[in-house]
Amino acid sequence: MRRFHSWDECMALREVKSLRKLNHPCIVKLKEVIRENDELFFVFEFMDGNLYQLGKDRDKFFPESKVRSYMYQILQGMAYVHKQGFFHRDMKPENLLVNKDVVKVADFGLAREIRSRPPYTDYVSTRWYRAPEVLLRSPYYNAPIDIFACGAIMAELYTLRPMFPGSSEADTLHKMCAVLGTPTQATWPEGTKLAAAMGFRFPQFAAPPLSKMVPHASPEALELIAAMCMWDPNKRPSAVQCLQHPYFAMVARPVHSHTSGGAAPAGANAAAEPAGRPSSHSLAKARGGGDTRLEDRNGMKGPHQWADTAPPMRAESAGGATAAAAV
Repeated sequence: MRRFHSWDECMALREVKSLRKLNHPCIVKLKEVIRENDELFFVFEFMDGNLYQLGKDRDKFFPESKVRSYMYQILQGMAYVHKQGFFHRDMKPENLLVNKDVVKVADFGLAREIRSRPPYTDYVSTRWYRAPEVLLRSPYYNAPIDIFACGAIMAELYTLRPMFPGSSEADTLHKMCAVLGTPTQATWPEGTKLAAAMGFRFPQFAAPPLSKMVPHASPEALELIAAMCMWDPNKRPSAVQCLQHPYFAMVARPVHSHTSGGAAPAGANAAAEPAGRPSSHSLAKARGGGDTRLEDRNGMKGPHQWADTAPPMRAESAGGATAAAAV
C-alpha cells in the first residue's frame, strides 16, 4: 500500500491534478481528501450506482429518450474535460455513475493532459471500449479515444451488450472489423502502418448495416454511433460536434453549462449524501484525487484548501451530512 508522507506527494498525483481543474455538473464531485496515518482517502458525492449495473439488472431495453439523455450528459462531461485540456482514457459504463436520470463521469486515475507527450502508460481503458489506435499501440493517441469509447457505450445502451467484446486485443480488433468493416489504406492510412509494424493483419469484412447490430436505434442514433466509432481518429467528431448532431434535437438545451459550476442536470436536485451510507461509489482509497476540502489528520498545520476552488461544500439537507468513513 502506498504511503503519502506530505501534501506535496498528494498534490502530485495525476488524478488530483485533473480533478483540481474539473468542476462541472456532469463530473462526479470529490468532496474531501483526507490524509490519515500517511494513507490518502477520497470522499465523493453519493451516487446510486453505475451504468454497467443499471444495464445488467434490466430485463428490457432502455427507451431511446433515456439513451439520448444519458449520452447528452456524458458528452457534456467529455466536452468540458477536453476543453480543460484533459482526456479521460478509461471511459466505460462502470465509470459513469448514475442517480435516477443523472449520469456523471468518474474515475480520472488514467486521465492525461492533451498537451502531454507520449509514451503513456500501457494500460488504457477496458479492452472492449479501447479505440483501435490504442489496440494497435499508437504512441500518439489523444482525445478521440474518448469519443470512440462513447460510441461503443452508446451502442451498448441500446442493446445491453458490449459492441466489441474481444477476449484479447487481436480478438477485439477482429470484432471491430466484423462490425465496422475492414479499414484500408484509403480509409485509415496510419492504421495500416500501425498494424504492419506489429505484424497484425486485418481480417477482411464488408461493413454490415449498423442497424443489424443496434436494431432499436433511430437512424440519427446509428449515424452518430458510426461517426464516433470511425477507424481514423482524425475523422471522429469532437464531443462538442456530437452534441450538435440532430440526434440531440429533442433534448432541452442547455442541460449543463460548459463553464465551472454550470446548471444542474435536467430533473436533478442537489442531492445530499445520505448519512451513514458510504459506498464504493462515494468513497475510494487513494490512487489519486482532490477537491474542495483537504484534511490532514497527521498533525501537520497549514492551509488545507485550494485557493482556486469553491469553499468546502457540506450538504446537510434532506439526507443529512455528507457520508464519510474509512475504507
